[in-house]
Amino acid sequence: MSDEPATEAAPARKYVENKPPRGVYVRVFIYVVATHALLAFMSLIFIIAKNR
Repeated sequence: MSDEPATEAAPARKYVENKPPRGVYVRVFIYVVATHALLAFMSLIFIIAKNR
């Protein structure tokens, strides 16, 4: 027979992460703010160039 003990150990609970890490939210926020700032800057340049 085998040398394993008679009592069977309970299987370890599998860790399931339900929410993404905080860094994902920070990166998305920075991308959104940067995109809006870039679009505002380009709009300002377009308006200035159009008025000349």
